[in-house]
Amino acid sequence: MTSLDIDFVRSQFPAFSQDNLKGWAFFENAGGSYACGQVVDRLHKYYTQTKVQPYAVYPASARAGKEMDDAQSRLAALLNVETSEISFGPSTSQNTYVLSKAIGATLKAGDEIIVTNQDHEANSGVWRRLADQGITVKEWCVDPLTGSLDLADLDGLITAKTKLLTMPHCSNIVAEINDVAGAAEKIHAVGGLLVVDGVSYAPHGLPDIKATGADVYLFSMYKTFGPHQGAMFVNRQTQEKLPNQGHYFNEGFANKRFTPAGPDHAQISAVNGVIDYYEAIYDHHFDDDVSGEVSLAEKARRVNGLFAAHEKALTDKLLTFLRGRNDVRILGPEVADNRAATVALQTNKTATDLAEKLVNHKIMASACDFYAVRLLEALDVAPDPGPLRLSFVHYTSEAEIDQLISALKEVL
Repeated sequence: MTSLDIDFVRSQFPAFSQDNLKGWAFFENAGGSYACGQVVDRLHKYYTQTKVQPYAVYPASARAGKEMDDAQSRLAALLNVETSEISFGPSTSQNTYVLSKAIGATLKAGDEIIVTNQDHEANSGVWRRLADQGITVKEWCVDPLTGSLDLADLDGLITAKTKLLTMPHCSNIVAEINDVAGAAEKIHAVGGLLVVDGVSYAPHGLPDIKATGADVYLFSMYKTFGPHQGAMFVNRQTQEKLPNQGHYFNEGFANKRFTPAGPDHAQISAVNGVIDYYEAIYDHHFDDDVSGEVSLAEKARRVNGLFAAHEKALTDKLLTFLRGRNDVRILGPEVADNRAATVALQTNKTATDLAEKLVNHKIMASACDFYAVRLLEALDVAPDPGPLRLSFVHYTSEAEIDQLISALKEVL
């Protein structure tokens, strides 16, 4: 494996050539990433060439529909799942809400579900509300010191009545990568479903969903260099058990059953740009697909390896600096192994003040609860103002990490 060509990577993102962003280092990627040029181009072409109702017989409409279909099939191939198992919605929060309605309709009083207090509220609150219909809601709690979820704790929570376990692939604050496959094995042993929030994991490498064992996997395209859409995988076996949430006459269309609102045609088409980007990164770094036989899933696996190695090196550099201070609490693992490139901090200074002072050093970062109030309360961190969060992805350069460290030395 070669190393990531960071100059080539950054050349794929229009943001890095914008005058208003020059010199600024972006450390709020967990809230939303820059869009790659391929996505921007796809959006522009759709709005200028095919902004018509799709799937009609005339050429512009037929092309619009084909681009939407291609986005679904290509993303599915990259994620190593079936095309019919992928659907798009306006956001992951909306997708999770609709999904909870579908699954909730299959449950009865006395059934049990398990949630965590590590999740973003989008993958917690909607499931907890099922208690209103007599469902028993159990909580898989984090360690209050580390924020970790211990897989062994599930043994005391899962019973023959457990119908659902929902969990994050990794937290948007603690950032430790959870053992999703291990959790899948435990919940499947009693015939339950595993719903995984992958929003905070996917920006660091779009996953092989089949390998996770998840029955449902959700993430946000706008945090994975794409348009503002939520992507949702629901495996075929689970789809067959759930009631249709869309128009009754669309029940036979898998990509419409869990998205009752009309789709954003242009943004779905622009999802192709994310796959275009993955292919561009692959073609630049590897030269073994001369016959076009390397699958998108395999290309993603290799590209993700490049991303992970680059991010790990940067994360290690930042964490090494932070561990050397006695005025900083790192929320989550203090080493770069088995964690995403999101580092949240509790200090003896107000986090919002720190974020404001970082602006003077051209550092873009935020401080708030990040929709993870339950986790912060478990960690004894006041949700208001919350921690300072520093999140980055593979297009972040080492120079930007150095810029961040220099700024932190000044403001802490």
